[in-house]
Amino acid sequence: MSEVVKLERHDEIAIVTVDSPPVNALSAAVRRGIHECVKNAIADPAVKAIVLTCAGRTFIAGADITEFGKPPQPPGLAEVISELENSPKPTIAAIHGTALGGGLEVALGCHFRVAVKEAKLGLPEVKLGLLPGAGGTQRLPRAVGPELAVKMIVGGDPISASEALKQGLIEEIVEDRVQGGIAFAKKVLAEKRLLRKLRDDDSKLKAAKADRSIFTNAVQAMTKKARGLEAPFAAADAVGAAIDLPFDEGLKKEREGFLKLMNGDQSKAQRYAFFSEREAAKIAGVPEGTKPRNVARVAIIGAGTMGGGIAMSFANAGIPVTLIETGEEQLKRGMGVMQKNYEATAARGGIPADAPAKRMGLITGVVGLENVKDADLVIEAVFETMAIKKEVFTALDKYAKPGAVLASNTSYLNIDEIAKSTGRPQDVLGMHFFSPANVMKLCEIVRADKTAPDALTTAVAIARKIAKVPAVVGVCDGFVGNRMLAQRGKQAEKLLFEGALPQQVDAVVTKFGMPMGPFAMGDLAGLDIGWRSRKDRGIKSEIADALCEAGRFGQKTGKGYYKYEAGSRAPMPDPEVEKLIDETLQRLGRKKRVVSDDEILERMMYPMINEGARILEEKIAARPSDIDVIWLYGYGWPIYRGGPMFYADQVGLKHIADRLSFYAKETNDPSLEPAPLLKRLAAEGKTFASLAAANKAA
Repeated sequence: MSEVVKLERHDEIAIVTVDSPPVNALSAAVRRGIHECVKNAIADPAVKAIVLTCAGRTFIAGADITEFGKPPQPPGLAEVISELENSPKPTIAAIHGTALGGGLEVALGCHFRVAVKEAKLGLPEVKLGLLPGAGGTQRLPRAVGPELAVKMIVGGDPISASEALKQGLIEEIVEDRVQGGIAFAKKVLAEKRLLRKLRDDDSKLKAAKADRSIFTNAVQAMTKKARGLEAPFAAADAVGAAIDLPFDEGLKKEREGFLKLMNGDQSKAQRYAFFSEREAAKIAGVPEGTKPRNVARVAIIGAGTMGGGIAMSFANAGIPVTLIETGEEQLKRGMGVMQKNYEATAARGGIPADAPAKRMGLITGVVGLENVKDADLVIEAVFETMAIKKEVFTALDKYAKPGAVLASNTSYLNIDEIAKSTGRPQDVLGMHFFSPANVMKLCEIVRADKTAPDALTTAVAIARKIAKVPAVVGVCDGFVGNRMLAQRGKQAEKLLFEGALPQQVDAVVTKFGMPMGPFAMGDLAGLDIGWRSRKDRGIKSEIADALCEAGRFGQKTGKGYYKYEAGSRAPMPDPEVEKLIDETLQRLGRKKRVVSDDEILERMMYPMINEGARILEEKIAARPSDIDVIWLYGYGWPIYRGGPMFYADQVGLKHIADRLSFYAKETNDPSLEPAPLLKRLAAEGKTFASLAAANKAA
């Protein structure tokens, strides 16, 4: 008997139950347990059928990815699946919760599958830079046909039990996994059903064998957004092998693809991102057992772009929202924008047709700050001006109920200063959402000097509840993301003064994998915003100011660093901008030079990494992986590069420190000198990962 898998008999039906919390992952012990229990059940003459099920909240939710990269422990997953598939007695997987990755592959090895109606089934390995490695790419196309198999394997999203029933992935939806599994097993025996081995059933592949466009069109649709990623294309090739090759040869091709991806840099980066996201939810320096406060209702102040997006995020999670504005006009406009957004998403099939009405029904629009009185969490999303924010928080002191968490959605401002305008600084923190807030996953949670531990855990818990990735940061100008971004912006501007053009800089950054370059991003945000801010602070930026003086504010005016055709958002290089840059450089007596793409890449990335090192030194971020999470989910850093600090380790810290010293001298910019932490790690031949490991051990 195994500690994590048990075998019981109900008359002539053997029940094999996996009980390995929290998610019944396929560790060596679980694999061994299933293998032994199934063998024993086959050997027992009193057993006529075998039901495989799981205890706890879910069926097998995947492989144990902590075992990746370690010496394999027998039995392998393929061996376990083979035992189930080749059993002379019917094997039935009884599924609840999620059957994901290796969990679904195990179920596909059974002759039959049943599931409770809430269950979800999928092969999400592509999201870790992998493809299914235990027959999933060969058995799933035989179960549901290649078209849906491509959607599930190349896209990585699970399907519901009702869809699985419709597509033939499961035989029945049952009320109770154990009783339903037993009842189905008895039915199989009574009806003397033939045992269906998916490996031997090519009936659902016939159409694609006759017309390969069924497969290629599905692949094209699923890979069009996979720019730079290797796994979706490798997964598609493996599914193609199910159509073109006999089962065992297809299995061999799948295994080769899996091992190649597992040992590649992209999957290492994506697995690192997976663990980093989970690590970010752990708050450093908070007493163990600190419970979050209860949040039954949220109030959001400001119905503009940010406030509306934040309100939608809460409504999407079923949390009632009071949306507060200063006037009826602004409120009406904000509510209208949200309604339109929901209707557009429903029209695209992104949410059910009745969802817009349900979600808007959770948002109550009102005028006047006194309406915060019932809220357990108040999020201020007004103009990014300290005076206005202080005014709001002074009023919140008067109207918010005792114990309510008071959060500012500021992207730069000092939360300690804001907290001083209340008599309850322990309840104040930052919740920096990213635009559009109903889409972007990151929430930078800013811990102020006096923020209470339970207020902090409340913000982290609620961020997760509304499907955001929380990352706790300290107080400084721009926190983590925008503080690092400012270094990139500074270098981007300097490169124009040295001879680079906006389109060259942006092309290097997008080739690296970022969704946009700094100049296209400036045009999207509006160049006039930075111009106004510079004027307020008495700062000049010759080229950017000249563009704004010429009325070039970006996409909104059809001209910025680029020109935009009417109705198009596609940036097009503009000779007028080149001329304006040339004239500015001549006026300032600056000489142009040829700037290489390699230099651009280094000057876009290395100063940000350097700032990340300073952020770690100052303890603004607790871990290098928290910085990476912020860039992955807030700024579109390519997931296959793991985040700026992970990328720095791949490149080598000594190389980065040397290049920064070089550019500091060449450009006469002392801010580019390597940060003390970067310098020390480089000199010791260490990495940011080794720093994180040392901190964890301490």
